[in-house]
Amino acid sequence: MAAPRDLLAGCKAERNEERKPMKRLHNERGQTMVEFAIVLPILCLLLFGAIQFGILFNNYVTLTDAVRAGARKAAVSRQITGTTPRQACIDQIRASASDLDQSKLQPDCVSDFQPTSTVTVTATYPYSISLLGLVVASGNLKSTTQERVE
Repeated sequence: MAAPRDLLAGCKAERNEERKPMKRLHNERGQTMVEFAIVLPILCLLLFGAIQFGILFNNYVTLTDAVRAGARKAAVSRQITGTTPRQACIDQIRASASDLDQSKLQPDCVSDFQPTSTVTVTATYPYSISLLGLVVASGNLKSTTQERVE
């Protein structure tokens, strides 16, 4: 049987062996900062891209809802007084799309407004996706809805 002193000496040797990798890690302290500095711009681009896409999607949903509301207004406004059914439709689109820049919104309602005829409502709204000041994509969002005049 080994003496207790020999067992303690073996434990100390094992501890010294375990500590050697820890010493090596202390010599690489700046590596994490360098990796973070390389990855941070890529993460920022992804984050800002997701934000821009969210804004674009919100504008599209708002535009689609405004066109639907305008089509419903046009469908039931055949005998409206004080304005034309077309103008009532356009006013409803603008009211429903209050979150959008009204100067850029282009609504239109087309129909003869006779019973059982179809009213076609269309609206366009420009968009641009920019990341860090550079325009990546731009164009027009367009939504169209048809509804039967009552």
